[in-house]
Order: sequence, then C-alpha cells, then structure tokens
Amino acid sequence: MNKEVAEKFSLLVDLGEITVPPSYVPDKRLGFFRRKYHRQFFCFDKEITDANFSNPTRILKPGDKLHVRVFECPTPNTTSECMKFLATEEVVYTGAQGASLVFEQKRNQLPKGFWYTSFDEKSKLWKNVRGCYGVPYLVALFGGSFDFILICFEKDVLTVKAFFCFSNTV
Repeated sequence: MNKEVAEKFSLLVDLGEITVPPSYVPDKRLGFFRRKYHRQFFCFDKEITDANFSNPTRILKPGDKLHVRVFECPTPNTTSECMKFLATEEVVYTGAQGASLVFEQKRNQLPKGFWYTSFDEKSKLWKNVRGCYGVPYLVALFGGSFDFILICFEKDVLTVKAFFCFSNTV
C-alpha cells in the first residue's frame, strides 16, 4: 500500500473487545436491534434490515470476540483508500451487524461528532434501485443521540471521519 495513504489514518480510539451475546441470531440481528434501540436514534434508515444485509463477509456467532479500534481519516479521502488501509490491518468485515454491536456495547466510548463507517466488501452490501451499494454509518451526534444510516459505497467518502476496524482477538 502507498505509504502516503497509510499515513492519512490515525487511531482515534481503541474500544477494546466486544463479545457477541448468547442471544444473537445472525439472520434476525438487525430486526432485534431496531426494535430494542430505535427510540435512541434520531434517524434509523429503514433499509438497514436483515433481508438487505443478510450476508456480511463475517457472519458473527454467539460467543465471538472481536477487538474494535476506530481510525480517523482526515479529508479528502476515498472509499478505496479506506479499504486499502483496512486490508493492512487484518480486518474482519462485519457490516451493519458489527456497528449494531458497537452501539450496544461501546457507544459511551465513541467520541461525539463523528460518522463511524462499518465497511464490508462491496459485493456483500445491499444495492438500492439506483445501483448504489449502501455502507452503514453509525453517527454519534454532538447532542448525545445517534443516527444509523446508509451512504453510497461508490461516493467519495468525504463524510467519513472515522471507521471501525474489527479484528479477531488473540
């Protein structure tokens, strides 16, 4: 990877370990999450569903443990630069499901005012009628509430200020 690209990204916060709870059901996670937490979100995108995000690269199972770090990326940057950086970090792509677990277990540790992207491989993302592949964003608003929204994978990620880096624990 280009050294200049790698130097753009800096560790914002190390969230430590998250554990997939015993009650976790992979194909029902996002529906459960919406029902339990939707009132804590200012905006929760209606397209973030189990049907639309049914096949993340890493399908989590109860008891899985992942280390979560958050990297900050100053603009300008692109999705491809973020993905190239993640490829050097032995990342585990968890998509919307991973972002939901971060909210559930670590939201109080997330610095406010950042849009946190939870990347996955493009082929694993939901595609809308316009052909845009939706990337989940967990937005920590300054006022204390959150958004859970989708932004196009194809768009230069000028709104991304930070992204999750999930990795297997050792």
